[in-house]
Parts: sequence; structure tokens; C-alpha cells
Amino acid sequence: METKNTDLSSLRIDRSNKHSTPGTRKNLIYIITLIVILIIIFLGYSFLSSVFRSVIEVKLVTAVLQTPSQSNAIFTASGYVVAQRKAAVASKGTGRLIYLGVVEGDKVKKNQIIARLEDSDVKAQLAEAKANLELQEANLNDVKNTFARTKALIKTGSATQAELDAAEANYKRVLASIDVAKAQVQSGEVALENTIIRAPFNGTVLTKNADVGEIVAPLAAGANSRAAVVTIADMSSLQVEADVSESNIEKIIPNLECQIILDAYPTHSYPGFVAKIVPTADRTKATVMVKVGFKNYDNRVLPEMSAKVIFLSRGSKPATNDQQPALVVPNTSIVNRNGKQLVFLIKNDKAVEIPITTGRQFDSYIEIKSGLTNGDQVIDNVTDKIKNGVSVTIKD
Repeated sequence: METKNTDLSSLRIDRSNKHSTPGTRKNLIYIITLIVILIIIFLGYSFLSSVFRSVIEVKLVTAVLQTPSQSNAIFTASGYVVAQRKAAVASKGTGRLIYLGVVEGDKVKKNQIIARLEDSDVKAQLAEAKANLELQEANLNDVKNTFARTKALIKTGSATQAELDAAEANYKRVLASIDVAKAQVQSGEVALENTIIRAPFNGTVLTKNADVGEIVAPLAAGANSRAAVVTIADMSSLQVEADVSESNIEKIIPNLECQIILDAYPTHSYPGFVAKIVPTADRTKATVMVKVGFKNYDNRVLPEMSAKVIFLSRGSKPATNDQQPALVVPNTSIVNRNGKQLVFLIKNDKAVEIPITTGRQFDSYIEIKSGLTNGDQVIDNVTDKIKNGVSVTIKD
């Protein structure tokens, strides 16, 4: 066949051409450019990493005004002032309120009459019971004499045994009727007493829950009736009920000294003590209730006021109100350099050293006499790396 003699040398690739085509040169430029860009990115990343690695993370603390005893605090808890002896005073009877002798804030004595219900129907029933008692007592003399005469006649044979039995039964029946009448009188007297509402103990009226003319019923049986007439509390039983976290409860012991500060009077404090640790926990809040008693207080302390309780370390005493609070910071925020005491503030993400003058030592805190003001935030746990002008970032 002719194909066997075909010259195939024309199909050989000519590798002797050393000159590149324009497309090849363009690809080479692209590769070189990409390599340069990658090198620039790597160098920039390395530079920025070194810059950010030089920024020091710090934690801030606040300069605050505290009394000496507050500086010795173990921890602080919040709570409310609660009267341990408190009662919603109601009536055992049902009726219309015709008299209410107290208003909010009035002081009452035990068994003092504070309200009355309408009692005309109860008095009528009591009068009927007394009249029935008098009637039965009048019959008693007649049947007693009849029974005595029948007993005498039966001895002479003038009366039969049946007549004696009838006289005796009638006599006993009247005696029983007298007992019933006496019970009815007593029941009427109790019902009349139930229309009178008395104070169960010495206390102060907190709220007035009903007005004259309203229907008062036990347990508020009707939609338009009232159960409690007033609510009173023994103001000498006031305590602060504070929620203490389970992690801190082991630090609390009975009679531990405390300091109570009411939110209503933040500049005034009251000495207190741990009166009781309630032996149960609140699983939803992971807290235990601690009742803190007042050692002394004034009439500005009212039930349901919010309060802050400062639990003091053992051996510490509550501050008196004539003690002036001092501006303090933790000891760890102060350093000595070149014979100067310094703290560091943060301005424009830079540490700035501030010379200070210190005063009294309060456990882990120290008084600042000059250089800082209340509310200033300074760097805590100052290390040798923290210097004036160094870049810092605040730790979350």
C-alpha cells in the first residue's frame, strides 16, 4: 500500500525554536506578580502579628470610697427588709364593716379594737338565747318541787311509781334544756365577739385593706368581699433577708458581724449580725437565704426596703456613721518605681503612670490621699512589662 512509503518526518516537533511566544511571556509575568504579592502579604502579616503581640492585656479596678470596715468585707449580698412578725388581720365572722379605727402608720396595742362588723342580728340572737335560758331556769324550780313531792307521796302510797318516773324525767329534761340554753348563750357571745376585730400583737399598721361599708368575710368568700381588714407588723422584728450564693455560704457563721446599708439612705449604715441561716437552698437561683438582724435602727427603716449587706471578716467591727470613708484601691494596683508610688490609667489605649500618695492600710486595700478621684479605673496586677506609654488592651 502507498501509506507504507509515506514520509513521517514532517510530523516531528521542532524543538530547535528557542524564542517564546507572547502568550508564554504573559503567563510568566502573572506568576512572578503572584509570588511578589504573596511575599508582601506574608511580610505584612508577620509585621502586624508582632505589633499585636506587643499589646499587653490588663484588668481594671475602680478607686472607690469605702469605710474601714467595708474594706475588710468578705463579700456583699442584696436583700430586703422584712418583718418577721406580720399579720393580715381578718374577722372570723361575716358582715358589713361599720367601724375602722386605724389608718396606715398607726401604732396598735395587743387586743386593741381596730374594727367592728355590723352586729344587730348577732345581738338579737344572743338576747333570744338569754331569754330561753331564763325560761328554762324558771321551769326548773317547778319541776324540781314536783319531783320532790312525788318522792314524798310514793312513800305514803299516794303516788304511783309511774308518776315518780315521769316527774324525774321531766326534771332531768329541764336540766338538759338549761345546759342547751347556756351553750346557746355562749355561742351568741362568741359570735358577738367575732364581730370585733382586735390587734393580735403590738405593732404598726402597714396597709388598710377594707373600708367602712364593705362586706368582710373569712377567706374572702365572695367576689366583692374582703378578707383582711388591715395588715400590721411588729417593727421590732425587722430583719434583712439576703440571698447568698452557694459558693459563699461556707463563709457565713451565726452572729457574724455585718453592716447594713439601705438603698434609700446610701450614706448611712446600720450595724447588724447574722441571725439565722435558713436550712434550704433556692435551686433556681443557687442561693441560700440568710437573715441579718439589726443591732439598732431608727424609724427610717421600713419593711420591704431594699438593702445591701456587707459581711465582715471575723474580728472586724461595723463602721460607725461618724467614720469618714476613704478612697481606696487594691494593693496589687500600686507599684514603687524610682522611689515613687505609681498607678496606671489607660488613655488612648496607652498605659499612663500617675504618681500617688498613700495612707492607711485596710487589709487588701490601701488609702489614696492624692492622685486619684472616686471612680477612676486603674490597672490591676501591675507587672514589669507595664510602663508609661506601652500599648494595652482591656481583658474581658
